[in-house]
Amino acid sequence: MSLTIKDIAKMAGVSPATVSKTINNYHGINEGTKKKILDVIKETGYQPNFSAKSLATKKSNLIGLIYAGKVNVEFTHPFFNEVVTAFKKNIGLLGYDILMFSNENFSQDNGSYLARCKHFHVDGCLIITGEEIEDSIHDLVNSEIPCMGIDLVLDGPHSSYVMTDNINLAAKVIQHLYLNSVRTIGFIGGQPNSEVTKLRGRGYLQAMNQFGLEIKEEWMQYGDYHEDSGYAAMKKILKAPERPEAVFAASDLMAFGALRAIKEAGLKVPEDIRLVGCDDIDACRYSSPLLSTVRQDKERLGKLAAYMLNDLINGQSKLKPVFIDSELIARESCGNAISKSKV
Repeated sequence: MSLTIKDIAKMAGVSPATVSKTINNYHGINEGTKKKILDVIKETGYQPNFSAKSLATKKSNLIGLIYAGKVNVEFTHPFFNEVVTAFKKNIGLLGYDILMFSNENFSQDNGSYLARCKHFHVDGCLIITGEEIEDSIHDLVNSEIPCMGIDLVLDGPHSSYVMTDNINLAAKVIQHLYLNSVRTIGFIGGQPNSEVTKLRGRGYLQAMNQFGLEIKEEWMQYGDYHEDSGYAAMKKILKAPERPEAVFAASDLMAFGALRAIKEAGLKVPEDIRLVGCDDIDACRYSSPLLSTVRQDKERLGKLAAYMLNDLINGQSKLKPVFIDSELIARESCGNAISKSKV
């Protein structure tokens, strides 16, 4: 038979309220009384009921993990998998567990992230960006529940976000190609309404204008950050009357799709078209040719998200967004030996 808090109180000769206060580290309990209660707990192997403990402390030590959007990146995506791994490690060290929320059939069910977060008494939420963000995300972000976004702008009263400096990231790619005598450059982004695509597209356009390089609409195509969409986008670029000397894809997976389309067209990388991706996933080191890319600091993104969310949970409500530096890794696909440069 499982023990209750009343059983422990009876064995220790105290009230259930005193046992509850001891378990939850309340001040004002006599040291002798506290020792007597803790000795009984140790001898009996008693485990406090989670629900009772969370009600007493007003904290569940649970963090909700949400992959937002009708088109979401899912936990298998190489970039976000590494970011979430870093977040999981650091939020665990701060004393939290993670509860993942599904959004399958979400719009059809008229479900609510806010209602589910309240049901499970989560202390805060980590929200990973996707495409076509649900309205329910905005309801959650504008609630009293602390929320931290990764690559997703959050402006709620108890929210903040961490993001790579995407404008500078894209500009660095164009600068690198320009310094290597490339003057015609295409761009493959995610969905046009994606915040990350908007920022990387802005960086691309600003740098192209800065160097007086021609911008052609047919050289700017869009996908969904996955390989097949990069393949389709690159095929459209290749159908243009002229082809660019280089293409910058806003994700490595789309760059791999673009590489497949280029090879199918009987062209070579980097001899005919140079190619640069973004994320520096492990596959970049094994592709043929080796893929040039921009490395985002995934460990730092995850760690900062954990510490900032913990601060939000503990009452710090004025945390400004943090933008992280990145690093261009020039490999074979842009015609360079492996080199690194900071953004």
